[in-house]
Amino acid sequence: MRQSNRKQVPAASPTLRRRQVLAAGAGAAAALLTPGMASAAPPPAPPGGPAPLGADFLWGVASSGFQTEGHAPESNWTRYIATGKAAPYLDSVRFLDFYDDDVSHAAQLGVKVYRISIEWARVQPNPDSWDESAFAIYDHMVDAIVGAGMRPMLTLDHWVYPGWAADRGGWRNQGMVQDWLNNARKVVTRFASRNPIWVTINEPVAYIGTELRIGAVNQDQAPAMLDRITQAHNQIYDIIHQSQPDAMVTSNIGFVPGAETQVNQPFVDRVRDKLDFVGVDYYFGPDPGTTAAGSSAGAPGMWQLPLQTEGIYYALRHYATQFPGKPLYVVENGMPTENGKPRPDGYTRADHLRDTVYWLQRAKADGMNLIGYNYWSLTDNYEWGSYTPRFGLYTVNAASDPGLTRTPTDAVDAYAAITSAGGVPDGYVPTRAPVSCSKVDPPSSCDNPVPLSKWGIHPVA
Repeated sequence: MRQSNRKQVPAASPTLRRRQVLAAGAGAAAALLTPGMASAAPPPAPPGGPAPLGADFLWGVASSGFQTEGHAPESNWTRYIATGKAAPYLDSVRFLDFYDDDVSHAAQLGVKVYRISIEWARVQPNPDSWDESAFAIYDHMVDAIVGAGMRPMLTLDHWVYPGWAADRGGWRNQGMVQDWLNNARKVVTRFASRNPIWVTINEPVAYIGTELRIGAVNQDQAPAMLDRITQAHNQIYDIIHQSQPDAMVTSNIGFVPGAETQVNQPFVDRVRDKLDFVGVDYYFGPDPGTTAAGSSAGAPGMWQLPLQTEGIYYALRHYATQFPGKPLYVVENGMPTENGKPRPDGYTRADHLRDTVYWLQRAKADGMNLIGYNYWSLTDNYEWGSYTPRFGLYTVNAASDPGLTRTPTDAVDAYAAITSAGGVPDGYVPTRAPVSCSKVDPPSSCDNPVPLSKWGIHPVA
């Protein structure tokens, strides 16, 4: 999921931003800038506390194929790692070997959704044929998820494609769209009967930024990549609904605090009629020294970026205003630590999770149609160039533990309690008070802050 981003960089710079969008990707998107929509103030908060999120709410965990699976086939990313510009892949946390245990851990949390990706590079190792044995492994994974009482959320593209597609030019090549669709159609046909939730392309604009970072595209080619991934999403959306008429399909958006409209709006506008729900990924608040924040793929120091849990409320409100009534789903959210050590600011993973869930409950109580939340991630993994950033509910020392032991963090028990109760307890007070003028979604997040006085909480300056 994530190179240094302590300041905003010009579009031509190679320094990039992660999860929300890498700065170079933002530069490409900014060229397609569209005006944003102002967010309306929520209704006053009722006394007592936000209600639980309900029995139908989809609590989940998230992961991606390349970042967790191990035994990596040749891809755009294995080629980049071979240049020495990223830490060795080793074998990640070997989800391919340990998926039964990981699925069991997820089920014990009480979650209802488990997000994985079906890796194109694994199932189609050459342009002319697919690997049935690789597909069979994914059959077992998906069946394990279903058998444990969870619904699979399947991602078709989480930033990795086969080496042969890279040889053809990757997203620089107009033929990439058809190559991508040929594989995606196979995946959809194979797994539609399991009733998955679908993510077509993970964080599309951040994907562009990652391709810029690894040198697969340049700035001049980035707009064409945006065009092509938009075509891919819109076409596979219709194909999915032919196989699974009541499917829920999205392309999740990496929310960029302070610059969401400039960065992601061009993509959103092109796919707005092909989204069954709006998938939102939210991690960081705005860096005080920048107009946008987030982390870069593989960024050292990302655990020092500011955390603003109430920002998830503003991110959701941003899209609730654009898509009145449409379901919203937090497809990714979490907190990084440095090699699993306590954060310098003292924020624990459990407290960060509980505080975040409080704001989810506030969003739902204020009328937003929030249907689900995935924690990123179940285990630590390969964070797009480094094993130092740790996001897992279960920590794994991939660099030095040959056994790849899954060690629970304090957030494991916290999440299990949350899923059991449908949220935090009545009367819960976040451990971190919200800021009085948030820059997550300006100007509305500052001009119309979420009301707090009736909840016994007071914003900090």
